[in-house]
Amino acid sequence: ACLAVGKDDICTCSNKTDSSPETVDCSHKKLATVPTGIPASTERLQLNYNQLTSIPDKAFHGLARLTYLSLNDNKLPFLPAGVFDQLTELGTLWLSNNQLKSLPPGVFDSLTKLTRLDLQGNQLQSIEAGAFDKLTRLEKLYLSENKLQSVLTGFDSLTNMQTMFIDNNLWDCACSDIIYLRTFIAKNTDKIAGMESAQCNGTSTAVKDVNTEKIKNVTCN
Repeated sequence: ACLAVGKDDICTCSNKTDSSPETVDCSHKKLATVPTGIPASTERLQLNYNQLTSIPDKAFHGLARLTYLSLNDNKLPFLPAGVFDQLTELGTLWLSNNQLKSLPPGVFDSLTKLTRLDLQGNQLQSIEAGAFDKLTRLEKLYLSENKLQSVLTGFDSLTNMQTMFIDNNLWDCACSDIIYLRTFIAKNTDKIAGMESAQCNGTSTAVKDVNTEKIKNVTCN
């Protein structure tokens, strides 16, 4: 991805300075594939605003020093299992504005230093239990503008959470699966951004105002 200075190449590569990390900027290049040859010393990798429709499962292997990875504003319909497994130093991961419908089991499990995860503007319909269990340092989580109907015990490990965005989803408040989220919001009102916008699908009722007594025995389909 990086050639000698002065030669035209896909990405713009800049060395580490006192004020900025070693950066490989491949954004806004209309890329359909992740470039090869990204230096192992790269700390910041920008692949946002391209036309990526898939990522090889080993695309980021050997990039163990990455602290920042942006994949937002592409056309990714899925993530391969294990794609982030070697990124143990990663602090920020942008995946917003793609076409993700689901997350593979354990896809974030190696990202124990992650503080910011952006999944906004995808097509996520559910989040598997345990998806965020290893993200104990996470401070900001963006889940707005997806198609989420419920979350089952998904946030219990997020002990350092400062701000969470869950508005503009399809929260199903007619059955008992929503009770976990409603209870979580009630316990963390200071951490949920735009609580009033986190509304039950088809109504103007906020999830935080759901009467759990009426639905506690109603099984979701």
